[in-house]
Amino acid sequence: MPSRPALWRDGARALLGALRTPSQSTEPLFARAPKRWQRFAPYVVLFGFAVTLLPTTTTVLIQDYELGGGWSGALATAQTAPLLLAVSRPLQAWWIIFTADVVGGILLQSADGLAGRPWPWTPMVIVGYLALMICLGLRESRRTLLAVWLATGAAGFFFELISQNRSDGTHLLLFVLSGVFLVVTAALRERGDAQRRLVEQETISEAERSRRTLLEERARIARELHDVVAHHMSVITVQADSAPYRIDGLPDSAREEFSTIAASARESLTEMRRLLTVLRSDGTDSERTPQPGLDRVQQLVEATVRAGVPAEVSLPAELGPVPPAVDLSAYRIVQEALANVVRHASGAPTRVSVVSDGDWLTVLIVNGPGAERTSPLETGGTGHGLVGMRERVRLTGGTLDTGPLPDGGFRVAARLPLTDANAPPAASAPSASLGSTDSTGTTDSTDVTGPAGPAQKDAP
Repeated sequence: MPSRPALWRDGARALLGALRTPSQSTEPLFARAPKRWQRFAPYVVLFGFAVTLLPTTTTVLIQDYELGGGWSGALATAQTAPLLLAVSRPLQAWWIIFTADVVGGILLQSADGLAGRPWPWTPMVIVGYLALMICLGLRESRRTLLAVWLATGAAGFFFELISQNRSDGTHLLLFVLSGVFLVVTAALRERGDAQRRLVEQETISEAERSRRTLLEERARIARELHDVVAHHMSVITVQADSAPYRIDGLPDSAREEFSTIAASARESLTEMRRLLTVLRSDGTDSERTPQPGLDRVQQLVEATVRAGVPAEVSLPAELGPVPPAVDLSAYRIVQEALANVVRHASGAPTRVSVVSDGDWLTVLIVNGPGAERTSPLETGGTGHGLVGMRERVRLTGGTLDTGPLPDGGFRVAARLPLTDANAPPAASAPSASLGSTDSTGTTDSTDVTGPAGPAQKDAP
C-alpha cells in the first residue's frame, strides 16, 4: 500500500498534469447553440469585459495605486486582453491572466498608493477572474477545475504569508467566489451534456424502434404470403404428378420432364417450410385458417358498425381475377384502416370503396372527424398499421397515399396492380407517394392539406 507522502506526490503530479493538459475541444463556447445570437454571445460578453476592464484597470493602477504608467498598461493588458482567448481556449487564457495577476500583486506591494486599498487582488482583477472561471467551468474537466481553484487559493495564501498587514481578505474572497463559479458552471455544463446524450440516445432508440417495427411487419407479411405461394406450388406439384395419367400417348421424355417438375416443386415446398420456420422462430403459432381476401371486406365493415362506427362499403358486383397477393394486401389495408378508425376516431362516419378498372385495383378508406377517442393516441410510434400498409403496397408494386383531410378526417388510398405488366419490381416501387412518418406514426401526404385528423394513427 503506498505511503501517505507518495499519495500526496501522486495527487500533486496529477493536478499539475491537469493544468498542462487543456480540453481537446477548441470549438468556441456555445458553438452548437441552435440560434445564431447564442453562438455569438460569448464573443460579445467577453469583448465587453475586456474593453471595459482594460482602461479601468490602467486608470486605477496609475491614479489610485500610483504605479508607473508602463507597468500599469502592461499589467492591465495582460489581465484583461486574454479574456477574448477564453472563448475557445480558456485554460491557456487562465495561465496568462493568473500569471499577470500574481505579478501585479507583487508589484503593487511596493506601490506608493497601496495604503488602504485592496491587495493583492484589485476589484478589476476579481471581476475579470470570475468571468474567466465561467469559461473554464463550461469547458474543462473536473480535475482541471480543482487544480485551478487550488492554484488560486495557493497564490492568495502566498501573499497572506509575505505581508499579513497589507492583506485585506480579497484573496479569501476570490478563493470562495471562484470555487462557487466553477462548481455552478461545471454543474450546468454536465447537465447540458447529459441532456444532449439523452437526446442522442433517444434518437438512436427511435431509429432502432422504427427499423425493428419495419422488420417485424415484413416478417408478418412474409408469413401470410407463404400460404399463397404454397398453394400455387402445391397445384404445380399435383398437375405435374397427374399429367402422365391425364394425357394419353406421352413420350418417355415428357413423362420424365413432368416427374422432374414435380420433384422440384416438392423440394421448393420443403424449403419454403424451412423458411417459414425461421420467420416463426419467435414462437408465433402457425395459422391454420386460409388467408382472407376482398370477399371478406363486407364482414370487416359489419364488425366496424357493431363497434359503434357508422361505416358503409362500396364493392363492384364482379371484380374479376385478382392476384392472391393483391387480394390479401387489399384486405389487410382495409382491416388496418378500419381498426385505426375504431381506436382513434370513435363515431366517425367512414366509407370503404373498392374499384377495379381491369388493370388497377383502387382501395379507398375515408373517415370524418371522430366524436371522441376511445384510447389515447400512441406517442411512441409503436404501431404497425401504416408501416404494414406501406410494405404491402411496396410488395405488390402499387402506390399509397395517406393524410389528413381539411375537415379533420383522414384518408387512405391504395392503388394496386392487377396484372404483372403494371407491377414494377418491388425495389423500384414509387416511394414519394408513401409520405413521411413522424414519431407518432402519422403519415403526411403531399397531395392532401389541412389539419391533422384524429384517426389513422399506427394501430398495433
